[in-house]
Amino acid sequence: MATRENLTKPTAPAGGAFLVERQSADSILIPEAFDDELTMFASTAATFVEREILPDFEQLEALDYELSRQKMAKAGELGLLGVEIPEEYGGLGAGKVAAAVVTEAISGAGSFNVTFSAHSGIGTLPIVYFGTEDQKRKYLPKLATGEWIAAYCLTEPGSGSDSLAAKTRAVLDGDEWVLDGTKMWISNAGFADLFTVFAQVDGDKFSAFLVEKDTPGLSLGAEEKKMGIKGSSTRQVILEGARVPKENLLGEIGKGHHIAFGILNIGRFKLAIGGSGGVKNLIELSQGYAKERQQFGSPIANFGLIQEKLGAMAAEAFALESASYRLAGTMQAAAEGAADSAAELKALNEYAVEFSFIKVFGSEILDFVVDEALQIYGGYGFSAEYPIELPYRNSRINRIFEGTNEINRMLTVDQLLKRAMRGQLDLLGPAQEAMMGQPLTQAEGPDALAAANLAVENLKRAALMVAGMGAMAYMQGLEKEQELMARAADMVGLVYFAESALLRAERLAGDRKADAAALLARLYAFRAVDRARELGTEALRRIPRGKEALPRLQAYLAEHGQDLIELRRQVAALVYEADGYPLN
Repeated sequence: MATRENLTKPTAPAGGAFLVERQSADSILIPEAFDDELTMFASTAATFVEREILPDFEQLEALDYELSRQKMAKAGELGLLGVEIPEEYGGLGAGKVAAAVVTEAISGAGSFNVTFSAHSGIGTLPIVYFGTEDQKRKYLPKLATGEWIAAYCLTEPGSGSDSLAAKTRAVLDGDEWVLDGTKMWISNAGFADLFTVFAQVDGDKFSAFLVEKDTPGLSLGAEEKKMGIKGSSTRQVILEGARVPKENLLGEIGKGHHIAFGILNIGRFKLAIGGSGGVKNLIELSQGYAKERQQFGSPIANFGLIQEKLGAMAAEAFALESASYRLAGTMQAAAEGAADSAAELKALNEYAVEFSFIKVFGSEILDFVVDEALQIYGGYGFSAEYPIELPYRNSRINRIFEGTNEINRMLTVDQLLKRAMRGQLDLLGPAQEAMMGQPLTQAEGPDALAAANLAVENLKRAALMVAGMGAMAYMQGLEKEQELMARAADMVGLVYFAESALLRAERLAGDRKADAAALLARLYAFRAVDRARELGTEALRRIPRGKEALPRLQAYLAEHGQDLIELRRQVAALVYEADGYPLN
């Protein structure tokens, strides 16, 4: 049975190791294991949204700068902005799991969620991890209280995913850096006090600078007219001979990519955990409407196709929540072993593979759930008078934020192969074994989950086989086979998500939530096998001589015989009984 005492100290396996080994259920973090401190953080953030954001929701969505600043100051007063800022600089230093529960709770704040996250994440963390002692003492206390608001300036009109192609220049002139260039899509730009700006020194030394809003030569473009997140300020930041003190260089010259990519990795995780909060709220709204809406003399909640939607939504939500907190626990364990902030970020970057695919899956699960929610609401879902239209518009940006999902699929495979080539992860041996071996016939875990555990262990072998064959066939040319890489990346992500769901269900054995968790985990895992079978088949058809491996793929991903329609109906019944997400 899960207890708070025995699940708050997860372990930190090597990044990507889940593909070649099975982590024990008692070494991962699950939400049911939160201690009192984590519960307090979640409650404080949720109460903040309920009392401070929802009463002024429409005004915030109308992009009221001053009100947004007031709400940020209130968040700072409650300690929510300083969760990841060390105590010596005015923060709480509460760790990665605390930051995760706050991020999830704030996800219900609409556009203010972007304001909050852009400030406390990509706006503040560059200074936490790369700032000098003077920079930390000067800026972090103000950022922790919300007295100052932070923004992160990476993207340019001509460089989005290819951020290292930035054209903004920085030239040293005496004791000052002179910056020239334009940054685009900058969240919080309209009322930010401090900008982390990336620029090229000597034409090719990608570097970062801290630029205050009153800097001569800094100006802003007009507010962007956006499809969603309308209450979040998004403007260009224009630098024309902007003079910045020499000491405002952040990190080292030419090492800006370490800042940019390291911080984006954490941002990717936060998008996933925020998505988890969003999908659970949407499930609650959807089931409530389904019970109320009458058609043909019956609540639509009784209709099989509505139940199918709710069952699928809940299974995806369970897997996302399980995977997100598994990774949060891993991050916490890795960070606790670090000697300083630089070592902590290096330890976190061990999980670049996980950060990439969890962002992809988190954003796409959110889009799937909000789309199904709108469909359940029917015509009313399309109306701004009802609660689905706004999250429908807002959710779409997440597949673009922090690196597009296409880029992150490429990164998933690329980073795995690089780790293997550097000797950081033994993938070659297991991949070769998967190309020649046979399916497992037994797997660890309780009897109720035995078939699902076995299916996922064989899914690992299928993913290793497809990725290994693709790498061997195309070698250095693999990057040109983006469609193949994307399919391999999705198989890798399915492994992690399905295993996370099963490990959580296993750990909950004996708990009052055990049956619900097992049902949700089994539904997700068996559906993952079906999805992987299609992905792997298309991938092998592309690989030279890959068709010869199709029988082995089919053996690894054998027909499981599960009636997924019935499982979804059973999950929908749990959703109705709980009046929302079954494991809340």
